[in-house]
Amino acid sequence: MTTGDAATTPEHETTPDAAPPTACISATALLDADHPDVRAFAVAAIGDAIDDVTRAVRLYYAVRDGLRYDPYAVDYSPEGFRASAVLARRRGYCVTKAGVLAAAARSVGIPTRLGFADVRNHLATERLRRMMGTDVFYYHGYTELWLEDGWRKATPAFNVELCERFRVKPLEFDGRTDSIFHPFDADGRQHMEYLHDRGARADMPLDEIREAMARLYPGLAGKSVGGDFDAEAAEH
Repeated sequence: MTTGDAATTPEHETTPDAAPPTACISATALLDADHPDVRAFAVAAIGDAIDDVTRAVRLYYAVRDGLRYDPYAVDYSPEGFRASAVLARRRGYCVTKAGVLAAAARSVGIPTRLGFADVRNHLATERLRRMMGTDVFYYHGYTELWLEDGWRKATPAFNVELCERFRVKPLEFDGRTDSIFHPFDADGRQHMEYLHDRGARADMPLDEIREAMARLYPGLAGKSVGGDFDAEAAEH
């Protein structure tokens, strides 16, 4: 992670959750790995794969490209963050898509936890940037999977079609190296800069996220955003 000006504010002092793999395998209310739809999605995605690395990679691509990235469809109710509900809607933003990957992997026995960081996104649409009042995305979410005796970071946020519209290289994952975000897009322009690592959580920290969003994005608090992010990306 690089250090940026946003890292000087108190909200960047969150203590990371050092949850071990044994604490990151059970279903929870929001990472509902025991839901039949989550399990069915995972089984269909992994196919005949036996080893955890291959199964994790297949799950990653199933979530990355099977669920549309939509930052205008954020619902801060428990139902809005529950993995099975996000899966049913087939769309979500970085945090909820990371939750789907975490729940799906747990459903087939792969320990997972959720990682969070603050990033500066240089390629957000102008409308989204205006609504947020900044180009810093607080609590950007990704998934950490326990593979081959280590945590591997994977970010299934941007589906391949959206990457093509933004001319951003789709983020790949091989199950053995961390996969977060390319620092440059397909044209060599800076794409995403990591400002601060907020650490990992064994469960979805909805109350923490909800409180932070209301404080950090007061212009969006309690509002229905709406909009077609795909169309905005195509016009970018």
